[in-house]
Amino acid sequence: MNLQFFDWVVIALSLGICFIPALFMARRSSKNTTSFFAAGRNVPWWLAGLSMVATTFSSDTPNWVTQQVRQFGVAGNWQWWGMVLTGVATVFFYARLWRRSAVLTDLEFYEVRYSGKAASVVRGFRAIYLGLFFNCFIMGMVTLAACKIANILFGMEFWKTILICGFLNVIFAAHSGLWGVLVIDMIQFFVKMTAVIAAAYFSLVEVAKRTGVGSSALDGLNQVVAYLSHTQVRMEHYWFSKDTYPYMDAANGHGQPILNILPNFSMSELALMIFIIPIAIGWWANWYPGAEPGGGSYIAQRMLASKSEKDSLGAVLFFNLAHYVLRPWPWIITALCSIIIFPDLLSIQHAFPNADPSHIGHDSAFPAMLHFLPVGFAGLMVGGLIAANSSTILTHLNWGSSYLIHDFYRRFVSPNKSEKHYVNAGRLCTLFLYIFAALLSYTLDSAQEAFQILLSFGAGTGLIYLLRWFWWRINAWCEVVAMICSFTVTLAVFILAKTGHPMDFAYSLSVTVGITTLAWIITAFVSTPTSMERLVAFYKKVHPAGPGWTKIRLEAGVSEADAHLHGDHMGFAALGWISGCITIWSSLFCIGNFLYGRMTNAWILLATFVVSGSVLIWVINNLWDKNPVVVKQPVVTHDRV
Repeated sequence: MNLQFFDWVVIALSLGICFIPALFMARRSSKNTTSFFAAGRNVPWWLAGLSMVATTFSSDTPNWVTQQVRQFGVAGNWQWWGMVLTGVATVFFYARLWRRSAVLTDLEFYEVRYSGKAASVVRGFRAIYLGLFFNCFIMGMVTLAACKIANILFGMEFWKTILICGFLNVIFAAHSGLWGVLVIDMIQFFVKMTAVIAAAYFSLVEVAKRTGVGSSALDGLNQVVAYLSHTQVRMEHYWFSKDTYPYMDAANGHGQPILNILPNFSMSELALMIFIIPIAIGWWANWYPGAEPGGGSYIAQRMLASKSEKDSLGAVLFFNLAHYVLRPWPWIITALCSIIIFPDLLSIQHAFPNADPSHIGHDSAFPAMLHFLPVGFAGLMVGGLIAANSSTILTHLNWGSSYLIHDFYRRFVSPNKSEKHYVNAGRLCTLFLYIFAALLSYTLDSAQEAFQILLSFGAGTGLIYLLRWFWWRINAWCEVVAMICSFTVTLAVFILAKTGHPMDFAYSLSVTVGITTLAWIITAFVSTPTSMERLVAFYKKVHPAGPGWTKIRLEAGVSEADAHLHGDHMGFAALGWISGCITIWSSLFCIGNFLYGRMTNAWILLATFVVSGSVLIWVINNLWDKNPVVVKQPVVTHDRV
């Protein structure tokens, strides 16, 4: 890509608009660790929600979506669409509980919920495991995507991309804390959305010109739909391998139709991997950053930083709507166009001879499509990609350093230092984290590979994060056993694959989930439970609902009527969860069917969206403005905001 002078002006303006406001946040973030890591717990719902969306919109996200569409058709996106169930459950069942816990990080929760040395062990271990290794693995994945994009677009060597991105990200993460990250995220979201919509538009224009059907985006869209409606993906193996790539031919019922939103269930292994596992198991069993069962990581960080319970709930609801409805189709349209223009990997290599062929994969098709952006929009896209990379890296640097400093260094190494000392330690930690992440990026091959590794190492632990709020029997040892089992089984599967006995990813994930879940449930009954004193204190602070806390409620001397006053109205919450999921899926697929020109399906989905959306709004109004539980006593103040 040859950038013109005007492109450089646009890049400079994009970055200036994003980053300069954050420079003024240093004083606000430097007051103490609560300000640096949790923005003083004063973040409004819309800012927290925008930050969540921007963080999950990384430089690797469009690459990964493009890879799914090219390998498995549009239906391949069910691997993340299924996480709608997780996200909306967090809205209605967990957001308010997190805010009530009043912890600084979600790891501090362990010593609020559990007791004894086991609680401290889990907190310290996960601070290192998540804050250092897991967190840096994610940043390495994001950095890999940035390096691939720069390599395709400019022939830039990996180390140069790492150096440029690192300089920008580390300075701002260390300087401005979470307040700066939030402000940067807010502006970057709009820059990135504008850029990817432009990419989809000009990709369609290029298809129209290449195929001779016209010169407008609408002509290109009609051509994409007409051509790909009769095209399917076939493959020899359904698990991802560098040596096994799908190929396309005329649809005959024995492959996955590219445009179909649902998988071809006659291809049982493919359907199992991209649809059945995510819907039946993945959403509750797997821990994945941004879609953690029960909320966690930087999603929990934003909830804990919110001004109130209502802001916490509103932020997560807004995040899920924007995450699953507003963002996907520009990526998908660009990916579909890439199938026509670059039907295989060889065509990408021929188009970009200066790119490193060892790093060319289906996820390279997205940056390849950016070659067709005109002057000005090319600069906007480069600025948007830098913004996408920065929004994610900045969040992970701040989030990871909060774990390492607050949950490990301050808790176990140096507990009696000044607030200024811990803030400065957090700033130094951001530099160390980025260096480690940059080194890890050299060990990864593709976004899909990294995605599957992340799912594998978190497989089976998710149910704990859902139930620990609603069942007192779960203790710290359950979490220890779950982490050990998940890691051990995943490592065993990896060794088997390396010794010539590979296991399909869907099956290996199911085995890991089954063994891990069984192990921690047994542990819950045979290990020493959390102390009654700690359980009572937790109950009085958080007011968890449901029969799983009846024994603790009675021990705390709280009557059923009093508990009802603090309850989260689980029936209404369940209705909100169901209606929220339907609202998101129906609106997402409604947009797709309108783009495809399948008008009957589109109108049916639109009607479904209107009905489910109305129910969703009604539930939220009843949860907050109209107490659905009829009681004579006045409602306690903290249950209304």
